[in-house]
Amino acid sequence: MTDLDEAAAVFTSVRPRLFGIAYRMLSSASEAEDLVQDVWLRWQAYDRSVVENPGAFLATTTTRLAINALQSARARRETYIGPWLPEPVDTSADPYLGAERGEALEFAALLLMEKLTPNERAAYVLREAFDYPYAQIADILHSTEPAVRQLVSRAKKHVTGERKAPVNAEAQRELLTNFLAAARSGDMAALEKMFTVDVTSLSDGNGAHQVSRYPVDGASKIARFLTTISSWYWEGLTIRWAETNGRTAAVLEKDGAVQAVLTVSGTDDGIDQVLWMMNPEKLAAV
Repeated sequence: MTDLDEAAAVFTSVRPRLFGIAYRMLSSASEAEDLVQDVWLRWQAYDRSVVENPGAFLATTTTRLAINALQSARARRETYIGPWLPEPVDTSADPYLGAERGEALEFAALLLMEKLTPNERAAYVLREAFDYPYAQIADILHSTEPAVRQLVSRAKKHVTGERKAPVNAEAQRELLTNFLAAARSGDMAALEKMFTVDVTSLSDGNGAHQVSRYPVDGASKIARFLTTISSWYWEGLTIRWAETNGRTAAVLEKDGAVQAVLTVSGTDDGIDQVLWMMNPEKLAAV
């Protein structure tokens, strides 16, 4: 085995973890793929003889590049038209996306993580999803262990404090199934009963035709909106199930082309978020 073959084997063994870190940091499968490719190029060119722990070195490189990429991504999003949602990622083969557990992967969590600083987000992702020791996170972030503990604590309060406990995967699929049946039939009363009081519907189209550029808030408003479009929107659409971000999503297709990815998040009180991904540039992963 050549030195480069060995480097490739090491990289391949940790690649799922690197992608998992990059995706949770950037909320974009395509941007995460590009970043991991950049890490591979750097690993190829690096003097690997001085690296004692390749896995730790590659995770550190990935995290630091992701922090830089997140800062520029946020600047780009300032010109985004309408609500911005994470790019869905297929988790059917790897439900935890390279991590010990599927933390910081659901849409609701990713949306809340957008409000964290890049360092808070990195500390939270490495600790909660990948169970990195605080000392190692401190090395990665050029920080101290007490400072990292504070970063993780602040991030956890923000991410868990702003949402009620989500329902399990089976209950979420049932909510989505019932939602689709009521939305397609235009059953306004059934829709209203499914929603929490503070439910929000977000459609990500980046200015695409016939995609709402504003959030729709409140059970009655969303039910009325869905009832209004039921007479034409669902015509010719077929639905197939997918697992995105660890939860069930509906892939809406017309004439073989993906039109949207639709999912809901819910609590014991009902559906609290209806999320429509309708930006063609973000549908490649499904």
